[in-house]
Amino acid sequence: MTVDTCVIIPTIREYECVRAYVANAREHGFDLDRLFFLLVTEDFCDTDEMESMLAEEDVAGAVFDGSRRESWYDSHDISEYSHLVPAASHAETSFGLLYMWANSEYEYGFFIDDDTLPHEEFDFFGRHFENIAFEGEIESVASEKQWVNVLYQNFDDHGLYPRGYPYSAMDESVETDTEHVDSVVASQGLWTNVPDLDAVRILMDGDLQGQAQTRTSMADFDGDFVAQSGQYLTVCSMNLAFRREVVPAFYQLPMDDNPWDVGRFDDIWSGVFLKRACDILGKQVYNGYPLCEHNKAARSTFDDLNNEVPALELNEHVWEIVDAVGDDASTYAEAFDAMASALVQHDGEYNNDDFLVYVGEYMHEWLDCLDELTPLSEHPRASVTATDD
Repeated sequence: MTVDTCVIIPTIREYECVRAYVANAREHGFDLDRLFFLLVTEDFCDTDEMESMLAEEDVAGAVFDGSRRESWYDSHDISEYSHLVPAASHAETSFGLLYMWANSEYEYGFFIDDDTLPHEEFDFFGRHFENIAFEGEIESVASEKQWVNVLYQNFDDHGLYPRGYPYSAMDESVETDTEHVDSVVASQGLWTNVPDLDAVRILMDGDLQGQAQTRTSMADFDGDFVAQSGQYLTVCSMNLAFRREVVPAFYQLPMDDNPWDVGRFDDIWSGVFLKRACDILGKQVYNGYPLCEHNKAARSTFDDLNNEVPALELNEHVWEIVDAVGDDASTYAEAFDAMASALVQHDGEYNNDDFLVYVGEYMHEWLDCLDELTPLSEHPRASVTATDD
């Protein structure tokens, strides 16, 4: 089998996690020839060691630090859009999306964080591909708050809400049903050990080291599910697979390097936009297995809090803004464009309200950049429709 999947790993420290994912693939008989490992890093990191690791593991891949990314932008005539990918930010995963879009052989993408490891019980890559190909009955979840807590299955024991879950949507009534799913475009695996919480919730859990005292285990998860149409959920990019077609609506937003010093909402808001696009186009985001082990390094909880506070109020409302638009869209790009315009034109009065305008403008530029990377006959604003697989 030829390469058809780009595995995107943002890393500055724990790049050797790649070895564990490669070992998992070999143990479960997954065809590594399908995978291209793209390590997105910085100039101050040891790119030679990263390249040596890929060679030692005998897998295809490339390492892009800041300088190499700039050269890549130049070679593809998109240097004017280089600001869309912030340096030294988790949101630099957007570079991986651009790389995928410029190389049409990649039909699928993976996001893997470097502080995770696969569980040996799961065929990590194989299970994600099974999820994406899934057709059949599955548990569907909803609440009267229009939000689904991805940790709902054992909530009575741990009481956790994930990073990005709106405070106004807490204390919801969970409703479960069964629905037929036949068009999955993204597979979100969840996580054991350190839960993915925001800083306020970590502080409330009594932890000053950015990790949380309450931990999750295999017992906290009980099978797979989807959020019903019209419902939102947090999408974390530490353990995620997706189809190429979603790239126009999956930009990882400009965090950290912005005038408001907003961080930590790149994958959260991109997940909101992706879910809205999926609902419009009749697609699904699959959630649950395979689990990964999240080994978040200790750091000051207050550092994360400083990154999150400027957009905490915005996070309560951004989903409401995009929920009201895009009903007539027939492509991911049209849906994303409608959401971008709604953010630019919204008339709310929230703390750091101008950041939403900033994000909307960057979303418009994201679509422009994809246009530049794509031959005219394959422009994202015309080619990926609700019926494409």
